Amino acid sequence: MRKVTFQDIPLELVEKHDGLGRWAILVGLRGSLAHGLYIRPDEPMGTDDVDLMAVCVPTEDYYLGLAQFGSRGTQEIARGSWDIVIYEFRKYLRLLVRGNPNVLGMLWLRPEHYLKLTAAGRELVKQRKLFSTKLAYKSFTGYAEAQQKGIAKDVFHGHMGTKRKELAKRFGYDTKHAAHCIRLLRMGCELMETGELRVDRSAIDREELLSIKRGEWALSRIQREAIEGFGRARIAYERSALPEAPDMTKVNELCVAVIRKAWEEREERDR
Repeated sequence: MRKVTFQDIPLELVEKHDGLGRWAILVGLRGSLAHGLYIRPDEPMGTDDVDLMAVCVPTEDYYLGLAQFGSRGTQEIARGSWDIVIYEFRKYLRLLVRGNPNVLGMLWLRPEHYLKLTAAGRELVKQRKLFSTKLAYKSFTGYAEAQQKGIAKDVFHGHMGTKRKELAKRFGYDTKHAAHCIRLLRMGCELMETGELRVDRSAIDREELLSIKRGEWALSRIQREAIEGFGRARIAYERSALPEAPDMTKVNELCVAVIRKAWEEREERDR
């Protein structure tokens, strides 16, 4: 498994994008690296990028004035094998409240998968269970359904690189979509049952998910597993003891506290 540190990020990207550098309160692995499912590009089945996510708190003029961060609070950077998404903190919180699988996973990474974590970022991670609610069921199953539809609907999806297209044509379906679908259903089910998100699949079902990703499962088997997964997730949702939605009073208090902490940290650092 490839090890990535903050120092590995191209310096020009950090210097050019404040949301990745001086404003960032959290930078962590996402995608295959975070899930323990990374396949190196030099391997026959390797199509993975180095996926990162950053959460940032810009300066006061972005909150008190008319300045805007990125496109509706989001910046995306694609440079070679690097695929980075940066969220302004309030945009990130809004996605957390809805139980978005991609952003929720950033609060449940292994310690070594955080490339940067400030005191403000640690405060956010400490409050992660605030976002473990039944709202996440719809998000996880919705994302899984989108992946399911993309498995064999059309071998040549616009976002696929040449190698991935060739592999999809070879196996008759997109193995990456298939692995994502099954993983999302299992993680969503676990969240409904335990209130915790197990992002790193290394000690759970890593080898099985990698076998799907490598095209070792027949499409019919994947389809059966998906149908069963949706069923298990529905039962877990119906039996879940999680709250229906986050406590928005506490979410708002967290929002204010994290922004203030980030500004205080930066002020102390810049003295």
